[in-house]
Amino acid sequence: MKAAVIGLGSMGWGAAVSLLRAGIDTTGCDISEEVAARFRDAGGGFAATPAEAAKDKDVILVFVVNAQQARSVLFGKTGAVAEAELGCVFVLCPTMSPAESEKISGDLVAAGMRVIDCPVSGGAAKAESGELTLIASGANEAFEAAAPALEAISSKVFRLGETPGTGAKLKMINQHLAGIHIAAMAEALVLASKEELDLEVVYDVITQSAGNSWMFENRAPQVLKGDYAPLSAVDIFVKDLGIVTEAATNNEKPVDVPLARVALELFTQTSQAGMGREADAAVAKILAGRSDVKLP
Repeated sequence: MKAAVIGLGSMGWGAAVSLLRAGIDTTGCDISEEVAARFRDAGGGFAATPAEAAKDKDVILVFVVNAQQARSVLFGKTGAVAEAELGCVFVLCPTMSPAESEKISGDLVAAGMRVIDCPVSGGAAKAESGELTLIASGANEAFEAAAPALEAISSKVFRLGETPGTGAKLKMINQHLAGIHIAAMAEALVLASKEELDLEVVYDVITQSAGNSWMFENRAPQVLKGDYAPLSAVDIFVKDLGIVTEAATNNEKPVDVPLARVALELFTQTSQAGMGREADAAVAKILAGRSDVKLP
């Protein structure tokens, strides 16, 4: 099998090195020359454009940030579709609205390609260890053709039927919860600090108690260390919670999502304060500033 990974950010990088580790001939594509050099050093090939990356590939995994970038790397001037073989499997991993995922998937099928709507979860560490969770929908033949690649990057594949867009819908629900949980983590630690509790002790107790969440356990250490190097950036959740609130309101029967709206506002304010590229846990700094609380 020959594979390409378009977008070697934290998640795409992990997927690409996992493919290499599985013995799959893998070409990467990214705008960063530094990343290109790192990937060559890791044993991968590198292409300067998505079109070049797509040549003679069986499967192409797209790990860009959003629908706009996905459409650009697929159908733009140097897009992958122009050089891809008919029947090539495109695995779409960005978090997009269901409508965007359905449209892009339909355009790929119309171009003679096979497609899997395949948003992922698990973070950079799980990506690099080949243990992502894949939230996927698409035709059975696409899954069969891409199976070695999907197995190489994941520990769990949830197959949600043959209709592209279903994966995007379920990822939207995951991000709904994830964003709220990060905001709740930040709020709780600021309150704990105001109450003059030892935050290390708070972390130890909560992670062994009913108030724990995956996001608390994973993100609270960043607040405790004062280290906001992004595992996932604030701006990612501005986008993702925007997808949630838009889907909830642009509906024949609107759904009230007050917690999502509050969390989105918190992430938006953090981004507007110049912290959009910092870790999503940086929302704690906005809350601390409002409450005259000093965090580590």
